[in-house]
Amino acid sequence: MQPSHDCDNAFGVTVLKPSSARRCILFAAGRGGNPLRHVGLLQAFADEGMLVIAPHFDMLASPAPTAAELSERRRRLSLAAGHCPAGLPVAGLGHSIGTVALLLLAGAEADTLAGERVRAAAGYPFDRLALLTPPTDFFRRPGSLSSVKVPVQVWVGDRDTITPPAQAAFLKDAIEGVVPVDIRVVEGAGHFTFMNELPPHVVDTHPDRAGFLRTLAGEVCRFLVS
Repeated sequence: MQPSHDCDNAFGVTVLKPSSARRCILFAAGRGGNPLRHVGLLQAFADEGMLVIAPHFDMLASPAPTAAELSERRRRLSLAAGHCPAGLPVAGLGHSIGTVALLLLAGAEADTLAGERVRAAAGYPFDRLALLTPPTDFFRRPGSLSSVKVPVQVWVGDRDTITPPAQAAFLKDAIEGVVPVDIRVVEGAGHFTFMNELPPHVVDTHPDRAGFLRTLAGEVCRFLVS
């Protein structure tokens, strides 16, 4: 893990280096903030020649983050992106609330459930976005996603009760026609099926999460190099 600083606050950045990198992946973890719960998936990308940059975040106290918390995560992602060498294409990959931070970094605007506005950043130059179980209620205001200009792949479980498939469908409706959007609905998967290490007290619904994560890594890799 490599150290980074956000104002006066230090935070860690996990960096997985291949022998020769052909692209960079900037990964944003969900509410828990620990990308190491996805380390098996992330290592699969490193094994395919992708430099993985994954900042660590503080765990969110509530499933409904504040504007300040979302802004902090966006800022840490931007700082962590400095580990990507100049000249490498950069894709964003995130899970759950991490996808909101990625979309904010890509130039989207968000509104929290409390009605706070999170203004758009200048727009980080991603060339692809892969979003796992994205919560899209933050982007219901018309025009919130108008700055997203790169191909997007979205994964969601058909048993996800936190960010159900309807949220992915909203994202597709909002930006399809401007950029390609590929929606993958995974049978038998829940919100946490996309993690190698489940949060405490969570029981997964998928019969073969390890096998699914191998398939997920392969499919996302194909999307990133297409």
